[in-house]
Amino acid sequence: MALPREYTGQACSIVRALEIVGERWTLLIVRDAVFGVRRFSDFLEHLGTPRAVLTERLEFLVREEVMTRVPGPGKRSEYELTAKGLALWPVVRSLSAWGDEFYAPEGRRRVFVHASCGGEVTPAGACVTCGAQVPIAETVMTPGPGLPPPSPQDSPITAALAEPRPLLLPVH
Repeated sequence: MALPREYTGQACSIVRALEIVGERWTLLIVRDAVFGVRRFSDFLEHLGTPRAVLTERLEFLVREEVMTRVPGPGKRSEYELTAKGLALWPVVRSLSAWGDEFYAPEGRRRVFVHASCGGEVTPAGACVTCGAQVPIAETVMTPGPGLPPPSPQDSPITAALAEPRPLLLPVH
C-alpha cells in the first residue's frame, strides 16, 4: 500500500521538504544529478529504478522546479538541477557523511575535496586545508576506501562515477 505524499495537518518545514524529497528514489536521483548523471537512460541504468517510477519522479521534480529538462544531444532531453535542486547539495553531502559514519564498515565510499587546494570537504561544507566554505561547483568527488573498484559487470555510469570527477560535470 502506497503511503500518501502529503502530510496533512502538519505545520512544519521538514514536512513540506519531505513532501518533495522524502520519496524513496528522490534523493538518489538528486545525488546522481549532482554526480553528473543527466540522461533518463543513465538514471535508469545506474539506479535500477523501475521506468514508471523514474518517469514519475523526474516529472514531479521538474514540476516542483528542483530539476529542469534541457535539450541534450540529438533529440534527447536531459535533466539538470535548478538553483532549488542545487540547494539540496548540503543535505546530500550530510546524509552521505552520516551513512559513511554509521553504515560503511569498509570506509567512506566517496570523499569530496576542494578543487582549488585539494583539501577534504567536511560534512558542513568547509575545506579542512584552507577553511573556505566550498561551493558545489568547486567540489571534486574522489573514490574513498569503501568504494570497490569497478567490475566488468558494472555499467559505464557506475564506472565513470568511480573515478575522480568534478561535481555537476555531465557524465557524457
